[in-house]
Amino acid sequence: MSTRTTPLQVAPTPARAGWRQWAALGVLMLPVLMVSMDNTVLSFALPDISSSLHPSGTALLWVVDIYALMLAGLLVAMGSLGDRLGRRRLLVIGAVGFAAVSYAAAQSTDISHLIVARALLGVFGATLMPSTLSLLRNIFVDRQQRRLAIAVWAAGFSAGAAFGPIIGGWLLEHFTWGSVFLINLPVVALLVPLALWLVPESRDPNPGPIDVVSIVLSMTTMLPIVYAIKSYAEHGLTSAVTSAVVIGVVSLVAFVRRQLRRPTPLVDVRLFSNRVFSGALVANLLSLMGLTGFLYFGAQFLQLVVGLDPLDAALVLIPGLLGTIVAGLTAVRLVPIFGVRAVVSASFALSAAGYAIAAFVGEVPTAWSIAVAFLVLGIGIGFAETLTNDVVVSSVPAEKAGAASALSETAYEIGAVLGTAVLGGILTATYRAQVAVPPLAGTEAQREAAGQTLGGAMDLAGQIPEQVAHWLVSSAHLAFDHAIQTTTSVAIVIALGAAVVSWFTLRDADR
Repeated sequence: MSTRTTPLQVAPTPARAGWRQWAALGVLMLPVLMVSMDNTVLSFALPDISSSLHPSGTALLWVVDIYALMLAGLLVAMGSLGDRLGRRRLLVIGAVGFAAVSYAAAQSTDISHLIVARALLGVFGATLMPSTLSLLRNIFVDRQQRRLAIAVWAAGFSAGAAFGPIIGGWLLEHFTWGSVFLINLPVVALLVPLALWLVPESRDPNPGPIDVVSIVLSMTTMLPIVYAIKSYAEHGLTSAVTSAVVIGVVSLVAFVRRQLRRPTPLVDVRLFSNRVFSGALVANLLSLMGLTGFLYFGAQFLQLVVGLDPLDAALVLIPGLLGTIVAGLTAVRLVPIFGVRAVVSASFALSAAGYAIAAFVGEVPTAWSIAVAFLVLGIGIGFAETLTNDVVVSSVPAEKAGAASALSETAYEIGAVLGTAVLGGILTATYRAQVAVPPLAGTEAQREAAGQTLGGAMDLAGQIPEQVAHWLVSSAHLAFDHAIQTTTSVAIVIALGAAVVSWFTLRDADR
C-alpha cells in the first residue's frame, strides 16, 4: 500500500518595504506634523487674536474648542469614507481644503469668521489623520516594519507639538497672528504632488454603499458627547450638558443597532468584542488623558508660579516630547523581547512615576522637577502610543484600515478632552476649595476670578497693595501646589489601573 504525503502549506512571507514605501512614510508625516502643530501654535496666538478681533471670553474658547469638536465628531465618518472613495484621494482633498481654510482663517476680520474657519479646519483635519494611518497599514505589510512606521507616525505628533510653540513664538515676534495659519500653505504645496507620486492608492474592494444615516448618527454621537465633557469641565452640570449627553447616548444606541443590522456597516462594532482591540483603544485613550492632564497644570505652573514666559515654559517641556519620540522608536525593538502587553503595561507604570515625581519629589515642584517628570511621563506615552495604534490597525483586515484608524484617532481625541476635563477639573476644584482671597481686594469680579484660577489670582495681585498681594500670592501658590498633589494622586491611580487593564486585555496582542 502506498501512502501519499501532503506538503505543508506555508504562509507567504509578507513583502518588505523598499525605498518607495519609506519615502511614502516621509510624505505622510507632513499632514501629521501640520495637524499636531495647528493646536499648539494657536495657543500662543490667542493674546494677539484678542487684541486684534476683540472677542468675548466665550468666543475665544470656541476658537480653540470648535476644532477639536469637529475633528472628533467626523473622524469615524471620514475614516469609513476613505475606505470607500480611496484613502490617498481623501488625503489630497483634505490637504487642499485644509490649506484653503487656513488662508481664510489668516484673513479673518472678526471672531465669528475665525470660529467658522476653525470649524472647517476640523472638518478637513478629520480627513487627514485616519487617511495617514490607514495608508501606512496598507503600505507596510511586514508586521515589524509596520510597527516601526507607526512609531515614526506617532513621533510626528510629538514633534509637531514640540516645535509648534517654538515656531509659533518666532512667527509672532516677526509677523501678525495670521502667520500661524499661513505656515500650512507651503506644507500642503509640498504634500500634494509628493503624495500623488509616492503614496499608492488603497480602498476597500467591497465597501458597500455610503450610509448617510450612519454617518449622521456617528456625528450626533461624538459631537454632543465631546461638547458635554468640555462644557462640564468649564461650567459644571447644566441643562445644556444634560441635553448633549442624552442626544449622544440616544444616537450611540441607534448607531450600534444600525451597524449590527447592516451587511456592510460603517463601523464593525463587533470588533469591540475582541479584547485586544478594545484594550488597545482604552490604553490609547488613557495615555493621551495622562499627557494632556499633565500639560494642563504643567504649563500653568511654569508660567504662573515659576514665572517663565510661554516660550521658555515650552522649552522646559521639550525633553519630555523628545523622550516620547525616542521611546516610540525604541518600543519596536523591545516588543520582540518582552511582548506588547508587558511594554504597554510598563508604559503606564512610567506615567504613574512621572506624575509622582511632579508632585512628591522635593518640598514644592520646580522647573527641573517638572522637566524630569514630563520626561519620564513622555517615555511612557511614547511606548503606549506606538504599540496601541499598531494593535488597533493590525486587528482588522487591511481593507477596513480606515475605519479602524478613525476609531484609534477618536480614542486619541476623547483622551485629550478627558485629560483637560477630568484632571483639569480636579485641579480647578481643589484650587477653588483651598485658595483664600482677601475680602476687600480689588473688585468683586476680580476676587471671583482670583478664587477660580491661579491666573486670576496673579492678575489681582498685580493691582493691589504689595503686602496684601504677597499674602494672596502665597495662598494661591499653596492652593495650586495642593491641587497638583490631588490631581496627580488621581492620575497615578488611573495610570496604575490602566497598567493592570493592559496586562489582561493585551495578553494575545502578539499573536
